[in-house]
Amino acid sequence: MATVDSGGCLAVRTLRMIGATNGQQQRGVQGRFWQTEISPCDREGKSDKPRKEADAAVRKPGNSSLIFLALAALLLVLTVACGREEEKGTPTATRTAIATGTPTAAAEVPGITDTEIILGSHCALSGTYGAAYAPIIAGIKAYFNYVNAEEGGVCGRQIVFKAEDDHFLPAGAVDATKKLLERDKVFAIIAGIGTAAHSAVWEDLNEKGVPDLWIMSGAHKWAAEPEKYPWSIAILPDYYVEATIVGKYISENMAGKKVGIIYENDDYGKDELAGLKNGLDPDKNELVSEQSYEMTDVSIRSQVSNMKDAGADVVLGACIPPTCSQLVREADRLGWHPQFFIGYVNSDPMMFQYASPELMEGVITLQANKLSNWTDDPAVAEHHRIMKEYSDSLPGNFTIAGQEAAVLTVEALSRTCDNLTRQGLMDAVHSFQDYQLELALPGITITLSPTDHLGIEAMRMLKATVVDGKGKWEYFGDIISFRD
Repeated sequence: MATVDSGGCLAVRTLRMIGATNGQQQRGVQGRFWQTEISPCDREGKSDKPRKEADAAVRKPGNSSLIFLALAALLLVLTVACGREEEKGTPTATRTAIATGTPTAAAEVPGITDTEIILGSHCALSGTYGAAYAPIIAGIKAYFNYVNAEEGGVCGRQIVFKAEDDHFLPAGAVDATKKLLERDKVFAIIAGIGTAAHSAVWEDLNEKGVPDLWIMSGAHKWAAEPEKYPWSIAILPDYYVEATIVGKYISENMAGKKVGIIYENDDYGKDELAGLKNGLDPDKNELVSEQSYEMTDVSIRSQVSNMKDAGADVVLGACIPPTCSQLVREADRLGWHPQFFIGYVNSDPMMFQYASPELMEGVITLQANKLSNWTDDPAVAEHHRIMKEYSDSLPGNFTIAGQEAAVLTVEALSRTCDNLTRQGLMDAVHSFQDYQLELALPGITITLSPTDHLGIEAMRMLKATVVDGKGKWEYFGDIISFRD
């Protein structure tokens, strides 16, 4: 059956129904699908026929008026036949793909070939921050390797994942993302790690129309204006809301205690500071010390001493693992032992390597996922198997977070196999409704839409305990909905 695209170019010559696909061809799609054959068009999708006819007319003998008319006809035919050519790098799919779901030719979409889907991430892979967050990337890679090896990839293609080391620095993120877009021609950026690092690239990704999915940061701004930044979606909960919950918990359970906060001087820390102030009841708790630090600071000794001198009984650490562990160690060195809350970005067993289990005991944080030591849970046991067979990294709470980002990516791709464009991918992401990840706590689901880019919106509190001399995170209390 011949069809014509929205610009008039004869794009599809035949259309025929073939049999049901399996998971290796089109993951998650049952039944039958259409196979298309594309007719010859030039590289811009325009038919050659009108141009050849017009060229022949111009070459015929005649006066200049005939030539002028022929040229005018040529322009008219080309305009009607194929429409205005899109600008290079446009984020939207062809009108045919948007209107009918007809697959776009692989050559037209960056990162999509007949055999591969190329994805990328900027992240810290080396140094102190690499030790903390490289497990997230390990979890992503392991799951993609598993899908490629055991399920034949997705949409009949293998997933190629490229991770560029940004050293957890904004300038590094800019360089890494440029390489991924210009050199590797990635289809999408997934799991960009770090608030400061990702802040340096997210606006550019939105301007270029590149899907910016499952940002590994809970900065409030990622989801605050989805209409202005339609290509960015975070997977992690909002830092502002997290700190609001901590503030409310302190006022409800520790009335009369003086509160201090140490925070990273960027969007992450400032969101946590604002959230803590929002959650605390000033009639029950006084915020006596606000201490900031720069990500490049080697020591936070003076800030810890200032909070001690201010008489803080409870401290929120809006910091990442290397700094939060230093917070706990420095407080102990000063003989000061307040109740510590630390951001959920620290909720991994690795914290017991940064600071001893004895020092960490009693520290409170939050999480939304099943814990990596729940090996009796089938989903966690499968995660351990995937990590063992497809990675050199040990399973942990951060490798679980990485696998979840990979699972969401594969799920979204499987929903747009017939329209593998960047816009098609975003449409698929926006179709998630109460999606339950197997590694998330039961009841914590993901719902997204063009006007709602908040990923995980509920968490539960964790407390550090010591069992047989080893550190262990244990859940307590009920699931707390961020919507509430």
